[in-house]
Amino acid sequence: MSDLSIPAAAAVPRRVKRPLALVVFGVALVLAFLCAVGFGAVRIMPGDILAIVLRAVDVDPRLEAVFLAIRLPRAVLALVVGAGLGIAGASMQGLFRNPLADPGLIGVSAGAALAAVAVIVLGGSVLHLITPAQRPWLLPAASFIGGLIATALVYRMGTRGGSTSVATMLLAGIAVNALCAAGIGFLTYIADENQLRLLMFWTMGSLGAASWGVILPALPLVVIPALLLLRAHRALDAMALGEREASHLGIEVEGVKRRIVVLVALCVGGAVSVSGIIGFVGLVVPHLVRLIGGPRHALVLPGAAMLGGALMLSADLVARLIMAPAEMPVGIVMAAFGAPVFLSIMARRHTATAL
Repeated sequence: MSDLSIPAAAAVPRRVKRPLALVVFGVALVLAFLCAVGFGAVRIMPGDILAIVLRAVDVDPRLEAVFLAIRLPRAVLALVVGAGLGIAGASMQGLFRNPLADPGLIGVSAGAALAAVAVIVLGGSVLHLITPAQRPWLLPAASFIGGLIATALVYRMGTRGGSTSVATMLLAGIAVNALCAAGIGFLTYIADENQLRLLMFWTMGSLGAASWGVILPALPLVVIPALLLLRAHRALDAMALGEREASHLGIEVEGVKRRIVVLVALCVGGAVSVSGIIGFVGLVVPHLVRLIGGPRHALVLPGAAMLGGALMLSADLVARLIMAPAEMPVGIVMAAFGAPVFLSIMARRHTATAL
């Protein structure tokens, strides 16, 4: 039985804890959001935020401009990206019945990154073919399509005779990731100095380009798949017991696999298309949720979305403040937090297993 299995005797206590755990995650998300929109070079107090939202007449125009044009879109983007990566990671761990699974395993992030790097380095040759109004969409669209193509390739390689092998998908994902890394390395090698600087921030993850024009196209790409993934909690609970057991419980195992893989690809591809590659959110956040509230996916999926959003908001705030007025890529902050937490979780699991 996998680590995500749910003993029957533990079912009732987990249900009792679920509402309180969701409240805790919700409070953390709200606090992180308020801090993200309030702190920076210009301090915006909660009272000022309320006045701006309520359209009060005595609001400082400077604060209103900073809040609506800079802070709010960036905070919304951080929330959407963090929530999408968090719920995608929880879904992948449930699908693979492996707490070490991550959306990057199926090549979504690598495929999106390769397509985006190709646009940054080679896109100048095709810019004359599209209108100026379409050019801001080129990078997000390319990275989104690249993630979908990589996922489709991994899924096709892992499917034989109508049955999908999780182990084969993992191996195919490793191969696709390596191939995409080679392509990124070659494009980086031939890039000029200006392109290299843009590549550095994109491959390390950044929310610096946040604007309503960037966010609005990304919202449906992330939010709709995330909402659909929330509906898979019963199937994922059943699959934690094993595919054969899930089939006996009436779960259409192959159909669930296909839906989750496609939805994760959409969700992560949409997030990567606007933020670049940000690691550890989909890996660490589901662990933290399970430690707090238990393994039931009715809690893990929404909890991972809320905690992922809160964590991304906090990481972006640190990235903005730690080297102000310069800005550190948020992926560096996320890795600096996520790696020690993940190692701590692994050490705790190893100790528990030894005992």
